[in-house]
Amino acid sequence: MPHSVSMPELTGLPVLPNSADAAVYRILDANLDRAREGLRIIEEWCRFGLNNSAQTEQLKHLRQTLAQWHAPELRLCRDTPGDPGTALTHPQEAERNSVTAVLQANFCRVQEALRALEEYGKLYRSELAAGAKAMRYQVYALESNILGGHRLQRLRQGLTYLVTSPCDRLLPIVEAALQGGIALVQYRDKDTDDHLRLELAQKLKDLCHRYGALFLINDRVDLALAVEADGVHLGQTDLPIATARQLLGSQRIIGRSTTNPDEMQRAIAEGADYIGVGPVYATPTKPGKAAAGLDYVRYAAEHATVPWYAIGGINTENLSEVLQAGAERVAIVRALIEAENPTLIAQYFTAQTNHHRTFHAVATPIG
Repeated sequence: MPHSVSMPELTGLPVLPNSADAAVYRILDANLDRAREGLRIIEEWCRFGLNNSAQTEQLKHLRQTLAQWHAPELRLCRDTPGDPGTALTHPQEAERNSVTAVLQANFCRVQEALRALEEYGKLYRSELAAGAKAMRYQVYALESNILGGHRLQRLRQGLTYLVTSPCDRLLPIVEAALQGGIALVQYRDKDTDDHLRLELAQKLKDLCHRYGALFLINDRVDLALAVEADGVHLGQTDLPIATARQLLGSQRIIGRSTTNPDEMQRAIAEGADYIGVGPVYATPTKPGKAAAGLDYVRYAAEHATVPWYAIGGINTENLSEVLQAGAERVAIVRALIEAENPTLIAQYFTAQTNHHRTFHAVATPIG
């Protein structure tokens, strides 16, 4: 966490001449309120959702600094009954489909308010303008740290991962799987036209976020950016992780497929947030590729230093031996996409992986 930049304290603010435009006072008053409110929303999540005392303290300091800038003469110019903006609203403000959406909306709110304070502050007092500019860059850094950390926290917690394959009823199948507790969904489709893929990816992302699940796109960094996905999954022949990170930024998740220990170690060294381990069993999803087998699962259990998902031919009949080999997280394709009842199958995978994690957490000695 970067150290908080010291802000100038605007104490003893002079009363501006009577000729000053009172509208400027109202703009500053409104945006000081708006920035503080947005910061408080973010601070609450850092405190209660992430249990991050350093980020909570930094956000509290920013709020208190804004309060020091909020001089009495600005508050006195407030005219809430006469403000036409109080009646304005937008359908997107009526609901948020995830904590991430709440955080993103409030980060944008704070950043826009600080930009307004910076510009109109130049007409009021230069210290406020300079302080708002410095604070805005702090908030940009906080956004990267908090949103990136939020996604990684959900990644670490997620035990079941649906990787899609093309089918006519993909949306209802994915929704049924999400109702069964699937924590991550990867949209994988290598052949459909881009405009159709873009439309479906947007619908899938909205669906995932409605259920609190992460949404990733296979291979296509451009599509991930276009629909604001939570990240991408890259194969061994796809973009280098460093290039994908440069395009996606630090907030989004990047996964990498691996089939052997060398690929695993290289993916981790290159900065993958998680890796796929497999194929555990032969699968038509990867035609012509030999199964990595349970030995690779055992290797990953001993050596992987990032979250990893066993993948490849895993179904209800062989799940127990994959878990016994050391897997904690599993990715599923056909067992869900072709299931007669995807919700029931997802519930089974979710229950078994949760039970396995809980049992090992209890059985593992402390110290």
